[in-house]
Amino acid sequence: MMTNHLYMRFVKLPILLRILMIASMMITLFGVVIHFVEPKSFPTIFDGVWWAIITASTVGFGDFYPVTTWGRITAILLLLIGTGFLSSYFIHLSAATVTKQNAYSEGKVGFRGSSHIIIIGWNERSRSVIRSLIEADETIILVDDTLGSNPIKDDNVHFIRGRANKDDTLLSAGISTARKVIITSDQNLDELQADMNTILTLLAIKGLNPDIRCIAEIQTSEQINNARRAGADELIPANALTSAVLLNSIASAEVVNPLLDLLGKLNGKRLTYIEAEASLIDKHFQEASSFLLKERNIILIGRKRGDDVIVNPKNNIKIKYDDQLLAILNDD
Repeated sequence: MMTNHLYMRFVKLPILLRILMIASMMITLFGVVIHFVEPKSFPTIFDGVWWAIITASTVGFGDFYPVTTWGRITAILLLLIGTGFLSSYFIHLSAATVTKQNAYSEGKVGFRGSSHIIIIGWNERSRSVIRSLIEADETIILVDDTLGSNPIKDDNVHFIRGRANKDDTLLSAGISTARKVIITSDQNLDELQADMNTILTLLAIKGLNPDIRCIAEIQTSEQINNARRAGADELIPANALTSAVLLNSIASAEVVNPLLDLLGKLNGKRLTYIEAEASLIDKHFQEASSFLLKERNIILIGRKRGDDVIVNPKNNIKIKYDDQLLAILNDD
């Protein structure tokens, strides 16, 4: 009964470990046998084991070798039996390494780490974001179910293949230890289906990690409230920027290039809203702008009050307590 129990435990071990154990026992056994068969040629058991390893691996240094008939028969048996197990071990080791590497490239290996950024969906927008994050030396987990392998060959990018609204996929991406999630809209679906998929993904993410910050791209204004209810911390209208560029292109050809240049050169800087601090309350916009530029190296470009956003407002507009200020901050 005990023997059968040990055998079953041995059978359940990984095949690589089983072959290594058998090869090690074979080499040790032949090392002990050769020591007793030819004690003069192999003074210690260690000398016998050393000879068995060198012989089974077909290296053959020649520092130890059998000289008697029984010793040579032992060597023949070692070559016939032990060498096969040792060769099998190295063959399986090589195959396991290749399989592991292929699984990693194909997104089948889970991520083990923390403070990483998860990006869901592969498209030109996510490609651009990933490139910028690589330059900032961030660890990125790309989740997508349409790719066959990792599209970006970089040590900082780990690929997970699967649907982002499934728990298994999110857990493989390390959702419980991630710092932030960015969900890009699926361009292969129509707008409503893409937004429904984004909302379902948000629900899955917040269900596993309610505290993680989620930035989601949304295509239809009708689903903005639903996305917020699902847990989105920040929403990005998918077509808002494109529409703005097109409208400016129609109105004036001189506007588009500066706008695109500004967006392209914000690397290392952040275009964001900041709270109106007490020292700025009741100051005119231009006065507040000069103060922030001089004291904080912050460029003030607009003001938001409720849903009303004004870029470069008139000088007679004063900063109020509940205003948010649109500004460019330098992260350096």
